Amino acid sequence: MATAALDLQILRAFVLAAREGNVSRAAERLHLTQPAVSLQLKRLAEETGLQLFTRTPHGLALTADGAALLPQAERVLAAVGDLQQAARNLQGTVRGALRIGTILDPEFTRLGMFLRELVESAPQIETELRHGMSGTVLAQVLRGELDVGFHLDADEGDTAAPAPLAARTLTRFTYRVVAPAGWGPQVLGRDWKALAALPWLATPPESAHHRLLEKVFGPLGLSPRRVALVDQEASMLDLLKSGVGLSLLRDSIAIRESQSHGLVMADRVQLDCALRFVSLAARRNEPVIASAWNALARAWN
Repeated sequence: MATAALDLQILRAFVLAAREGNVSRAAERLHLTQPAVSLQLKRLAEETGLQLFTRTPHGLALTADGAALLPQAERVLAAVGDLQQAARNLQGTVRGALRIGTILDPEFTRLGMFLRELVESAPQIETELRHGMSGTVLAQVLRGELDVGFHLDADEGDTAAPAPLAARTLTRFTYRVVAPAGWGPQVLGRDWKALAALPWLATPPESAHHRLLEKVFGPLGLSPRRVALVDQEASMLDLLKSGVGLSLLRDSIAIRESQSHGLVMADRVQLDCALRFVSLAARRNEPVIASAWNALARAWN
């Protein structure tokens, strides 16, 4: 047998001639002339040193050697087809790094479901998670330091995202004012003005708590009495249980803690809030960022 590598076109001619049992039909399938296919079959016979076909009144019939060689040729062509398809798939594969700003607890933002959808649909994307406060995440998205992120803001209905952002509201919820156990007389039946006079756990300006309370107290010309500055929900909850001062808690957490630890929820005030997913509108259709938006939609649908 010749040592030169077999031409794939010769293998295709052999396989089609074997399947069709006819050189003319094989030539039609290959968009070649009949003499060209006959020449390719002759070359294959010469290179293998085997008689592959015999002629019959009805066309071509495989010899025993030809029948033994046919499955091998089909496997080679199938492997080449798989290689070509894999190359085409890789051409359309989204690659790159995705910097994600996260806030709160992963369960609330469905972070695990979001990342699972992203990994399954775009496995070549490398993710980097940066946890922070809501305002910090938003600022980093606006500066291009994060590609996408979660953000909290006052729930003002289905208003359009402010330029230059693209945003989707994921869920709406309520913040409740929560006081330590035993503070019922000080907070029950009280309005914002009365509550402002009580000690509060303050949060940094970048936090959603700070921004939400500023929208309430600012127009009233009030400034709550701040006794501690806290930047994490876990620390805030611990200080609440210790009797230090008031704070905002998500309604689900507030209800749970009031039932299990006797914390008191103010009954006349609450703040409506929305969890949103944001990116720069100008970058919304970049392949990596578009993949993130698509994965988010599946996680939240």
